[in-house]
Formats: sequence, C-alpha cells, structure tokens
Amino acid sequence: MSRVIRAAVFQTAWTGDKESMIQVHEQAARDAAAQGAQVLCFQELFYGPYFCQVQDKAFYEYAEQIPEGPIVQRFQALARELGIVLVLPMYEEEQPGVLYNTAAVIDADGSYLGKYRKHHIPQVEGFWEKFYFRPGNAGWPVFDTAVGKIGVYICYDRHFPEGWRALGLAGAEIVFNPSATSRGLSAYLWQLEQPAAAVANEYFVGAINRVGVEELGSNDFYGTSYFVDPEAQFVGEVASDKETELVVRDLDMAKLRAVRDRWQFYRDRRPEAYEPLTAP
Repeated sequence: MSRVIRAAVFQTAWTGDKESMIQVHEQAARDAAAQGAQVLCFQELFYGPYFCQVQDKAFYEYAEQIPEGPIVQRFQALARELGIVLVLPMYEEEQPGVLYNTAAVIDADGSYLGKYRKHHIPQVEGFWEKFYFRPGNAGWPVFDTAVGKIGVYICYDRHFPEGWRALGLAGAEIVFNPSATSRGLSAYLWQLEQPAAAVANEYFVGAINRVGVEELGSNDFYGTSYFVDPEAQFVGEVASDKETELVVRDLDMAKLRAVRDRWQFYRDRRPEAYEPLTAP
C-alpha cells in the first residue's frame, strides 16, 4: 500500500522587521496544517533579511543558540499544537564568535530532533557568507521524523554532489534545500541541479527560494520553489517568481522503491575507486 506524505515549502519576501517575519511564518505553518501538510520547510535564514548582501557585524545579532534560543522554542510549541514537522533555517550561535548557517528540525510532537549546518560557504559579490558563517562540521544527518526520513542541504551546498549522495546513503526520502538565490546569478541552474540530484540519489527534493529585492542590495530573489520527484518530474506547478506562496504537494513514497528497483545506482557505486575525489 502506497505511503503518501503531504509536504510543504514556503517562499516569501522580507517584511522589514524580525517579529513580523516570524509571524508571517507562523501563519504559513497554520495554513499548511489546515491544508493537511505533515512537514513544512521555510527559506534560508527565514526570520531575517538576507544580510549576506553586505558585511556588517550588526547582523550577528540575528544569531541564537539552537535549540535553547527563543525562536526554536516558539516553533516547537507551534509544531506541537499543529502536529506538523518543521524545518527552520536559522542563524546559529554555538558560542560568541562561532556562528553557523543552520537548519533545526522539529518533530510533529514539538520535540527537537537535531540540526544541519551548511557545509559550503560562498564568498562572492552579494553573497559574503564567510563574513558570517563557519563551514558546517556535523556531517549530513538524516532525521527520523513522524512522516519519514528527512535531510537538509542549504543553498550553495546544492552545487556540490557529495552531500546529496551522503544524504541518500543515510536513507533520506525527502531532502529540503532552503535557499536565498538571485535571478542574475543562478536562475539557469535552479531547475537543473535539484532535479538532477533527485534522479542521481533517488529521493524527493523540496527547493525553496526567497522572493523580492531587499533594501540591503540588488539581489533579485526569484522564488519558483518546487518539489521534484526521483524521475525529475515537478510535483504540481512551480511557484511564482515574484509572489509569496505556500506550496503543498502530495509525495508518493512508492515511487522511491520503483525507481531504485529500476536503476541500481546504490548497488553499482564504486566507493573503493573514489579515493582521489577526496584529495585536496
């Protein structure tokens, strides 16, 4: 009998202040739950602007401890109330001066399951992330949630195939890729890389991007969030490239076994031959 997961992603524009941005996402969680969604992922650094367009230490104030900080605790209570799994892409302070681009994963009963720290940190014009984040150091965890096995890869990570594969080897069924990516830089890759990763690793991918131009820079975040299946087929329509949108889709997990039985990528891997790939 087929197992179907109703999953959601949410794209939106910066509201201008942290508290109203949190409230927008709380309402999105309520709307998703009202539509029957069982799991929801927000966009990268969801409660703030994409401050990496500039290099300003004032934005260190957006970082908080995970899970002890107030935002995680606030959304733990909401997840418990709604019975929904939440993926919260946040700015993490491990200790003063030790900061990460992180996603916290909250189960449907409100329990904190763990976090993923973004591994690959860009430093190019409009994306000055090395000013704000250390590279992730906690591997590629897969979270055993109420709805299934969930992985997270964050924005710039998606250009690197190794983490996608590590998540598949660890049993991920859905991998969320929360992002803040701009039209002039990456639009030609957006509907190529994640579908290719879904095919190569034989799982579903949920791709989330912001919308709008924020006051800190000229980056035009182009939305177009979507779910894609392991045959590179979009599940329903791709979201708007300009408007706030909640995307809710039914993901049929039976497709994972069908595709893996057809294409034996995991059987035919040759890890003993890959050692040169890990050389610096």
